[in-house]
Amino acid sequence: MSQKVALITGASSGIGKEAAIELKNKGFTVYAAARRIDKMQDLAAKGIRPVSIDVTDDESMIEGVNEILKKEGRIDVLVNNAGYGSYGAVEDVPMEEARRQMEVNVFGLARMIQLVVPNMRKNKYGKIVNVSSMGGKIWTNFGGWYHATKFAVEGLSDCLRLELEPFGIDVIVVEPGGIKTDWGIIAAENLKKVSAKGPYAQAASKTAEGMIKNYTGNQLSKPELIARTIGKAVTVRRPRTRYLVGFMAKPMVFMKNIFGDRAHDRIIKMFG
Repeated sequence: MSQKVALITGASSGIGKEAAIELKNKGFTVYAAARRIDKMQDLAAKGIRPVSIDVTDDESMIEGVNEILKKEGRIDVLVNNAGYGSYGAVEDVPMEEARRQMEVNVFGLARMIQLVVPNMRKNKYGKIVNVSSMGGKIWTNFGGWYHATKFAVEGLSDCLRLELEPFGIDVIVVEPGGIKTDWGIIAAENLKKVSAKGPYAQAASKTAEGMIKNYTGNQLSKPELIARTIGKAVTVRRPRTRYLVGFMAKPMVFMKNIFGDRAHDRIIKMFG
């Protein structure tokens, strides 16, 4: 049998880039997808195949998937990693931005699944990895729209698992904790831009500064940890339904489950 084919979205940096390298090292034919191919030349040098896909553009997604199917005849693994964090008080975030957050983190993910499933179903084999977050289990200050997307990914994935299991397709959720990428800096900048003035200014500034401190420090897990987790999930015969991994992921979810919502609220307020 020929090499299995993997498609990874959001592969120009961070978790997606490391996952592309990990799967390539495990023997997969890897297609690394992002909006800008020029940001993936280092991956191309490693034998990974860049493909231009914008998960907010339906035509782009259709063309990207069809290009791979035309060349390879199959897509065995889809890693839905594209996403970002839009932070700001729910009152302050423009609905246009709220819709974009949903479009990237939820609808783009779902559309990619719609496009690859027919081929997987025909082959009676597939692994779909949805990169969620511990933020799909817990919440943080001013992350309303971001957490809404990740809670949605969790529920969508559970239903998909039931739908696709009869066809030999596994649906796997990876829930990273704090990971050393630009994600937190971008989210903090969004927060300052949206809620730096008005009634939430003081609390928003405190939260943003705390995020910047965390994401410029040395405590967070490296994206390679998540890449290895994805590599394991798509190569074992029977993967777990969820992989909760990375800095503070298990302790935070455990404490919330044990001590309840109000206690979690107090912990979040304490640290930002």
